[in-house]
Amino acid sequence: MPSRKVRDVIQGKKILTATGGLSVREAAREMARAQVGSIMILDSSQLVGIFTERDLLVRVVAAGFDPDTTRLDAVMTRNPQTIDADRPLGHALHLMHECGFRHMPVLDRESLAGVVSARDVLGSELLAFEGEIARREMITQIL
Repeated sequence: MPSRKVRDVIQGKKILTATGGLSVREAAREMARAQVGSIMILDSSQLVGIFTERDLLVRVVAAGFDPDTTRLDAVMTRNPQTIDADRPLGHALHLMHECGFRHMPVLDRESLAGVVSARDVLGSELLAFEGEIARREMITQIL
């Protein structure tokens, strides 16, 4: 992981975007269709916010707002923390841990290049861990 760049993790992944005027319900539907946990909010191709599944839970459902009439710009995280695509992946993981979030927009020369998530960061490491557990279970069965 230390030598991988954020760019390597987000390469080839589609970015889900919307405008702030989109309803929360429609954003949630789009996120579900794309099987992602966040949507980037743009204004004239400029990143102005991020809306995540956590925002849906805390800022909409728990707060008692109607997802059909609540607009994303009312409940999104404005001016989210971003990371440059050429930064080390470990730096992204550190920022996400320190700041307490699981999705971070990635910029390349100030343009939105993608989104890195905690799941992305741990993807290959998680697969290696699962493989190690399977090998240990197999050894245990043999012994």
